[in-house]
Amino acid sequence: MAQARWDAIHDGRPEGRGTPHLSNVLPTWLRAGPRGGARSWGADVAVAGALVVAFYLVLLLATSGLGRGAGATITLRYRALPLYALYSTARMAAAYVLSLVFSLVYAYVAAFNRTAERVLVPLLDILQSIPILSFLPTVVLALTNVFPHSSLGAEIASVVLVFTSQAWNLTFSFYNSLLTVPRELREVAHLYRLSWWQRFRQLELPYAAVGLVWNSMMSWAGGWFFLMAAEMFTLGHRSFQVPGLGSYLQRAAASGDTPAVAAGILTLVAVIVALDQLVWRPLIAWADRFKIELVGGQTPPRSSVLRLLRRSSIVDWANRRIVLPLMEAIDGGLSTAGQPAERRGMGEPGRRIAYLALLCAVAVLAAAALWHAGTLLLRIPGGQAVSLPLAAGLTTLRVAAALAISALWTVPVGVFIGTNRVWADRLQPVVQILASIPASALFPVIVVWLGGGLGLTSVLLMLLGTQWYVLFNVIAGAMALPQDLKEATALFGLGRMERWRTLILPGIFPYLVTGLITAAGGAWNAAIITEYVRAGNQTYTAFGLGSLIAQASQHAQYPLLLGSTLALSALVVGINRLFWRRLFRLAANRYTLL
Repeated sequence: MAQARWDAIHDGRPEGRGTPHLSNVLPTWLRAGPRGGARSWGADVAVAGALVVAFYLVLLLATSGLGRGAGATITLRYRALPLYALYSTARMAAAYVLSLVFSLVYAYVAAFNRTAERVLVPLLDILQSIPILSFLPTVVLALTNVFPHSSLGAEIASVVLVFTSQAWNLTFSFYNSLLTVPRELREVAHLYRLSWWQRFRQLELPYAAVGLVWNSMMSWAGGWFFLMAAEMFTLGHRSFQVPGLGSYLQRAAASGDTPAVAAGILTLVAVIVALDQLVWRPLIAWADRFKIELVGGQTPPRSSVLRLLRRSSIVDWANRRIVLPLMEAIDGGLSTAGQPAERRGMGEPGRRIAYLALLCAVAVLAAAALWHAGTLLLRIPGGQAVSLPLAAGLTTLRVAAALAISALWTVPVGVFIGTNRVWADRLQPVVQILASIPASALFPVIVVWLGGGLGLTSVLLMLLGTQWYVLFNVIAGAMALPQDLKEATALFGLGRMERWRTLILPGIFPYLVTGLITAAGGAWNAAIITEYVRAGNQTYTAFGLGSLIAQASQHAQYPLLLGSTLALSALVVGINRLFWRRLFRLAANRYTLL
């Protein structure tokens, strides 16, 4: 059966004996995409101009003194906005590269090693849910001590903190994709004895491409959301800030300078639109070829930038002379014939010894950390310690409400966008802009406008930062629905409700679960800025773990900060193990393309 489906989706057959050449055995959706047509000198001019602009921007970053001087001053002059936008984009790019590498390695190890999975997946649950302010004291103080006479420590800390808002949904997306690769394709990979690297590059990574692209867009949106906290933060009486759009918006909001806030948001929108046209739209059009389907889509996504790149002689030359030889060298070094790795446990005795040694080292470090943490927790006042369970319960209710509201509107809207190419092209930039605008800059205005305490307002504020995780994953799931299955539902005359029950909901279920898990992590993380809002000279609070963490960080109350963070971590791990993990396994075992 596997061989029959393989024959149906590839147009070449292996010849000879032994391991066949990949160009003969791979299905069409794993091969190179269509050519861009005849070469154009206009495309070459555009590519050359883009290279010149990129070189100038890199040179500007290298010569601007970024990270060299301590105590950066944030100016609200409009002419500083282009340079601040460049600074923030560079930090976001660095954090994204770090997030992508982390996600690919972390998810791959967790997916193919059962022993590691038992540790890595719960650890990922904790890491994605620890608020960004809980990372601040350790990361910032450590890096500023390493670089005491420059702002380089604050720059690196800013990148690391943006990384904490980008990495987790990418990791969950790739992990989910690895668990849901169709069994028949894995059987064919086993049949042709593809090495782990061949299987990773030619099967698993392409299969995950659609989800990774849309979650990359969500990672950037999440990075913009927390940019204000990452570029300008305080610990006690010490202030750490780096120049960028986030620090500009935070200072403008704190100063009550509405025109400056508007100028900063307009600049951010311009950056988002430029990235959408130059990066995300071409990637979405490129990733469409990795869908598993027997019938091609009628209206595939298009990108003028991607078409221009395919028609450029410069890009073609770089691909033939640089990229392909480099990939062949990497393939030659990593692609050794052998059976694909399966999910396994400890393995041979040598590996067991290595694991035991690693566990002993981790145990020693954990014991030391627990000793110091215990001495710090004993310093929490009794009244604050007793209030932690109540704070945890209230924050849990707000997170649950935000997730429920998110799912109610994002599922139908996401399916509509993902299954309608015309509207997808129209709404993608709009969704990207709305998801990327740092709502934290608007929180003071929203709180003052709604009036009263936070209460239900904190749920609305939390919704503004978490609903996009669900929407982007639902869109990715809807776009990944095979065209042949959609045509089959039309052929059998299924009504709208039957089509939702038999195709759409089962098809998007793995993506929906991934979106809800990452949205839950984002909601726990967003609690620190939705339960503790400063508007002008007044502070609004909603009692919960988020407000306790924010106040502890603001006033350098490290015992309370640690206690609140541990309570949040225990709560999140318990919910994830009892609820989200079961949904994740259900998605991997039942709702996959078999």
